[in-house]
Amino acid sequence: MLFGIIDHKEIDNINILNATKLALTNALSELSPKPDIILVDALTKINTLGIPYISVVKGDANIYSIAAASIIAKVTRDRIMLEWDSIYPAYGFAKHKGYGTAFHIQAIRENGLCSIHRRTFIKENWLNSKEGNGV
Repeated sequence: MLFGIIDHKEIDNINILNATKLALTNALSELSPKPDIILVDALTKINTLGIPYISVVKGDANIYSIAAASIIAKVTRDRIMLEWDSIYPAYGFAKHKGYGTAFHIQAIRENGLCSIHRRTFIKENWLNSKEGNGV
């Protein structure tokens, strides 16, 4: 199975939307044979290496292949977070998978940011509030 994976540093550098587009382009560059057409979930202005594409709003809710790709991407990300959990156990990545849960926010308050935290997802006052959103 082929995946396009972009690391946290690149996401911080180019933003999550552009990283998503880059991951798709990278995956397509390795794909053989090339598909006749690509269905994507609401992305536009993407480099599909000349392969035509159809952008479907709410594609993951309406197109089985897009839904399946979304599930595979989530499971893959969760597995990566399990690996990070073994390196940074104080942050609980195995439990919250990197989402801004109360536990994750508290772990950051107590331990500071670790090397894999995406700095662009941290708001200046975020760590001082009771609620967080996205790490």
